[in-house]
Amino acid sequence: MLDSLREQVCEANKTLTAQGLVTLTFGNASGIDRERGIVAIKPSGLRYEALTPRDIVLLDLDGNILEGELRPSSDAPTHLILYREFSEIGGIVHAHSTYATAFAQAERGLSCLGTTHADHFHGDVPVTRRLTADETANDYEANTGRAIVERFDGMDPMGMPAVLVANHGPFVWGPDVASAVHNAVALEAVAESALATLALAPETPSISQHLLDKHFLRKHGPDAYYGQKK
Repeated sequence: MLDSLREQVCEANKTLTAQGLVTLTFGNASGIDRERGIVAIKPSGLRYEALTPRDIVLLDLDGNILEGELRPSSDAPTHLILYREFSEIGGIVHAHSTYATAFAQAERGLSCLGTTHADHFHGDVPVTRRLTADETANDYEANTGRAIVERFDGMDPMGMPAVLVANHGPFVWGPDVASAVHNAVALEAVAESALATLALAPETPSISQHLLDKHFLRKHGPDAYYGQKK
């Protein structure tokens, strides 16, 4: 099972480059075996084209390396906090994709302006607060995860499987790592569309609640009817 998880995480990381979500070695993807409490994550700074399943590092939820000769992603502490706090998450993607990162750098949440957004995210994609100087100097990556968890107080992380970290970039997740990649692709697409919309009409209001609910729930609700039955 762990070999399969490594293969899935390796493939997910490579898909990030194929989808144009990462430049150079920016970003990372991880997945978790919930039964064993083992996380598989991309090693730090390794070029995506050189990545193999054997390179994927296995960690426990405390960050101890279980298997792998390379250092795990520097963002691993952020991933681990999200896995510990959001029990339904099975995979996480962090990227510096252009349009989603633009909203993060502007410290602006990504408003739901239309049905394309509503198909994937149940409302505005939130942005975190800035980290303090002390949070940045001490335990930075873990504090990034804590800021995300803080921002999601009272929110459903599976209804909103994405966040914009202020001045940084997006973190996106899903029930497995392939779903996290899917959601990362969707986030970048709706961020690009939103930026174009706001350039044309800066005062564009958010979508009406009834249309937002209709589009999200027809794909993700208990009575979803979009697509084929599994």
